[in-house]
Amino acid sequence: MTRAALAEHVESSRARQFILAVIVVNAIVLGLATSERAMAAVGPLLVALDRACLAVYVVEIGIKLYAFGWRFFRSGWNVFDFTIVAIALVPTAGAFGVLRSLRILRVLRAISIVPSLRRVVEGLIRALPGMASVFGLMCLIFYVSAVMATQLFGAAFGEWFGTLGRSAYTLFQIMTLEGWSDGVARPVMEVYPWAWLFFVVFILVTAFAVVNLVVGLVVNSMQEAHGEETVAQTDEFRDAVLGKLAAIEARLEALDPPR
Repeated sequence: MTRAALAEHVESSRARQFILAVIVVNAIVLGLATSERAMAAVGPLLVALDRACLAVYVVEIGIKLYAFGWRFFRSGWNVFDFTIVAIALVPTAGAFGVLRSLRILRVLRAISIVPSLRRVVEGLIRALPGMASVFGLMCLIFYVSAVMATQLFGAAFGEWFGTLGRSAYTLFQIMTLEGWSDGVARPVMEVYPWAWLFFVVFILVTAFAVVNLVVGLVVNSMQEAHGEETVAQTDEFRDAVLGKLAAIEARLEALDPPR
């Protein structure tokens, strides 16, 4: 089998479905391996299945390296798969025992196999430049708010707002809407009745405005990635159709040569 045919075979839908099935099995095995009862009952079987899944990954990467050569590393997803499999091959004994927990990273290979998951990750990566600006704005808002909260409420509520760090952590809790009303706002309002204005404005700006900006950036980037993928698929389909038409035309000319 030529390298081109091997590359086409390893990238086929059947091969992807098989690898995805192996990933699912590997995920179940690694989950069961965390149970002492399961390890006591079928521990050797789980270890054997885990090694078999790893062997499949290694063989797949080896075939791709042979089929694509150095072109294999031009794809970020191939580099992602190669890195995860390489980490899985690091010995987990002795000083590297802590790497044993990294075996679960193999499950992340499902991202590179499932197209919908790939679009989500590509959307997140595309949104990073815009998200950096939004996070910078968020940091400015947090810093200003933490300084204000420390000066306003630090004297009476030192546990929450006694220092700049404590104020920032408390404000982060408030932004997540985790127990902010009964846990923080209402006790503060018993001493400072007007404190509700500070907390309401802070939540409106952070939890609703800035966070929604991040969501909008991610959604827009995902739509752009999906649009580019659709255009690429359309171009590929058009080229395939034109190639088939050219082949048919060539055969017709061979059957009925011009006089």
